Amino acid sequence: MTVASPPLDAIFAALADPTRRAILGMLLEDDMAVTDVAAPFEMSLAAISKHLAVLASAGLIRQERRGRIIWCKLEPESLRSASVWMQGFGQFDPVDLDDFERFLLTELEDQKPTSP
Repeated sequence: MTVASPPLDAIFAALADPTRRAILGMLLEDDMAVTDVAAPFEMSLAAISKHLAVLASAGLIRQERRGRIIWCKLEPESLRSASVWMQGFGQFDPVDLDDFERFLLTELEDQKPTSP
């Protein structure tokens, strides 16, 4: 029996918020207690808990109680359906950020006012 993956809409809705993306980035390093997840953010523990609930309902994290502490664990496999969907757009050439930066610098130099 296979476990159904969360719908793409739930995954992308969860990823749409910068706080939730930051939380996922933190959880890339290791499992974390909810209080540790909340520490770097200037918001209440209740607000962080709501963000975590959205991530959990999208299947991106799993929460588990260990004694009196609730731990959060990244579920990277849940991103597979979103990744497969995005790979469908792979016919586009990847952007070379170094070339893009050189282009921007050249454009900015060209737009500088010349001194009289």
